[in-house]
Amino acid sequence: MSGFIGVLMLDTVFERIVGDAGNTASYHLPARTQVVPKAGSTDIVRDGTPDPALVASFCAAARSLEAEGAVALTSTCGFLVTVQDEIAKSVGIPVMVSALSLFPFVRAAHGNRPVGIITASKPNLGSAALSAAGIALDHALIEGMEDCEAFASAILVPKERQGGCISQEAIQTAVTEKAVRLCRAMPDLGAIVLECGNLPPYAQAIEAATGKRVYSILDGMKMLIR
Repeated sequence: MSGFIGVLMLDTVFERIVGDAGNTASYHLPARTQVVPKAGSTDIVRDGTPDPALVASFCAAARSLEAEGAVALTSTCGFLVTVQDEIAKSVGIPVMVSALSLFPFVRAAHGNRPVGIITASKPNLGSAALSAAGIALDHALIEGMEDCEAFASAILVPKERQGGCISQEAIQTAVTEKAVRLCRAMPDLGAIVLECGNLPPYAQAIEAATGKRVYSILDGMKMLIR
């Protein structure tokens, strides 16, 4: 297929390793990123919808990528599920900005069992995002990365405090431990969804540690466009 996957990027400077939704080498098709100015981690990773001016900027960036030849659009932050509809309506190509949109499919595919969610910040993953994704609280178990210092100090801080290499080993250890905790809390857990676009690099390690299928925004894009 000609064209490319357009990636709406938060305005960040931390390292984007292969597997991260912000690294173009992570995708199964050619990809191109576009930063949305002033859309920092702390502006988007919160309980509620982004500021209307930022929503307008995301829609403008989406239209720009479409005009350049994008055949589908995604983003680097699953919290944007709260504005999935607005972004999708602004363009004429398929859009999936959050892995949380996969939740109903994943739950159905795994016998309607509970599904684990690992998010960038559990306290901020509130009713706005869950409702937008069609997730009922009694169908999900949630763990967050906000208490992992290697993750939070690199990613969940203002842009001026970001930079340098992230500690992949520390983040992998923490996210794997959280996944195991989900499985211990709910032995009948069907699968795990990674809300955060920074976590797909660790999906294989999570699957090895838990024996559960792990889904990320990268899987979502493979389902959306071939």
